[in-house]
Formats: sequence, C-alpha cells, structure tokens
Amino acid sequence: MTQPDPRVRFVDVRDTPLSVDEALAAVSDPAAGGLAVFIGTVRQQDHAKAVELLDYSAHPSAVEVMREVAESVLTDEITALAAVHRVGRLRVGDRAVVVAVSSPHRAAALTVCKDMIDTLKERVPIWKHQAFRDGSDEWVGL
Repeated sequence: MTQPDPRVRFVDVRDTPLSVDEALAAVSDPAAGGLAVFIGTVRQQDHAKAVELLDYSAHPSAVEVMREVAESVLTDEITALAAVHRVGRLRVGDRAVVVAVSSPHRAAALTVCKDMIDTLKERVPIWKHQAFRDGSDEWVGL
C-alpha cells in the first residue's frame, strides 16, 4: 500500500455546514503564491424549475474515493489540496462542496481546482435528490 500524498491536506464528507476558511487554512503554505477555491452552492433553479431543497447522500466509500480523486489530479506544481462535500438536506444558498488548491503560481492552482471538482462529480459516489417547488423531484448522479 502506498502512503497518502501529504499535499492532500484533507478530504471529507460531512452533514454539517461547510467552512471556506477551513479549506483555505488547510492549503495555506508559505511556498504558495496562488490559491484557487471553488464553492458549490444550492441554486434556486434547475431545468427551469424552482428548487425547494436538495438531499445529498453518499456511499460509505465516498471519502476514500475522494482522496483517490484528489491524488489523481495533483501535479508537481501543487502545494496543497483540500476538498469537502456536504450530505443531508440543503436549502437554496447552502454550500454543497468546497475545493481549495494552492501552488506557487495561479495557473496550476486554477487548473487542478477545476480538475478536482469535475472529477469529484464524475467519480465520487455522492447522489443528489432534488425536490422542486412544483412537487416533482429527480435523482442526479445515480
């Protein structure tokens, strides 16, 4: 078994509100001059329908898979990476995911931040159940 890459400072899935400051603190490093952050929030509309709430659920392997994803998107230029996703019931405006990446220069941080959120959405077993104000609903990510 290989050792985890220490540049992945934390990955987590939790049912409590997410802190951007926690992610920023995790990737803060005197060697880093560039810091990229992605914050995903629950939007008020999807598919031209008003969103009432989202309910996220995750497979027990989600944190392990998220760490694998984080390590797979790292490049040599990256100083640190942190990612956290929320599960449970969320309302419009709530934070659903936070990704932070630092590097000596902005380009690498921005690229890896984008790669992390894109790959997380593709590979990490987290599912979204959307409830709309019109009474309809849908599952996303199954």
